Amino acid sequence: MVRLYSMVLTLLGLTVLVFLMLRLVPGTVVEQMIGADAVVSPAMVAELKRFFGLDQPWWLQYARWLGALAHGDLGTSWRTGKPVASLILERLPVTFELTLLSVGFALLLGVPAGIVSAARRDHAVDNVTRIGALLGLSVPVFWQGTMLILFFSIYLRWMPPVMWVDFLTDPRRNLTIMVLPALCLGTASAANIARTTRAGMLDVLRSEYIRTAAAKGLSRRLVILKHALKNALIPIVTVAGLQVGILLGGTVVVEEVFTLPGVGRLVLWSIYQRDYPLTQSTILFIAVMFMTINLVVDLLYGVLDPRIRYSA
Repeated sequence: MVRLYSMVLTLLGLTVLVFLMLRLVPGTVVEQMIGADAVVSPAMVAELKRFFGLDQPWWLQYARWLGALAHGDLGTSWRTGKPVASLILERLPVTFELTLLSVGFALLLGVPAGIVSAARRDHAVDNVTRIGALLGLSVPVFWQGTMLILFFSIYLRWMPPVMWVDFLTDPRRNLTIMVLPALCLGTASAANIARTTRAGMLDVLRSEYIRTAAAKGLSRRLVILKHALKNALIPIVTVAGLQVGILLGGTVVVEEVFTLPGVGRLVLWSIYQRDYPLTQSTILFIAVMFMTINLVVDLLYGVLDPRIRYSA
């Protein structure tokens, strides 16, 4: 219950932050519509501002938006005239698919790399893994995405031009299109998961019960995968859960680089168009997903470790 209260308060603070920060961006939807060189009378500009409610005090605009949210209304896009909820739902499958593929790539690469690195501490494979993790955390996503496009699509011509195809329409082409974006988005997360897995495994491998299990004649692989990994899962799950939220935010950049029609690209378009209702509600929607994932991760602790109990 306390977590739910904190989520509500956090979302309330986020609504204020997003609302005010958007108003700090120079220009409004009116300037975007009429253009910089258009000759429009002041009366027409005033009428357009009145139409969008921009002539009202900021606190009144915020109160109206918050009241609509309280009734489950995300608003209507100023530029398209469509409900914000429908625009989000149209693009949500793309973002979900990209996030899930990125998380899958990060886990498949990060967890085994961390286990091997911990099991072979101070060996060549450990040093290579640590350097690779450092590089994965250091390379900017937009630069990596650009390099992947240049190398695989333009130089090698292995990847087709990005003409979006839904998974249900053509699964093979869809996955072919999503390989590079998922690889780009999941690299930093894989590095984070590998470092966390290595640290957790090293801590567990120094425990007495691990030495006891090894002394009883159990194979090293069994000791590492069955006994050590199980007890090192909590920090791994924590980081993996946080990475899902981070990946949701990272889709904003990756979807723009790879021209994917997802929620992240919708946010960038709405900011450029100064479409306040669409921008505000979409960012809030992403924040709700991020907080929900964190809540699920917290609840998983009790499943992974029976000693953890939550109180209301």
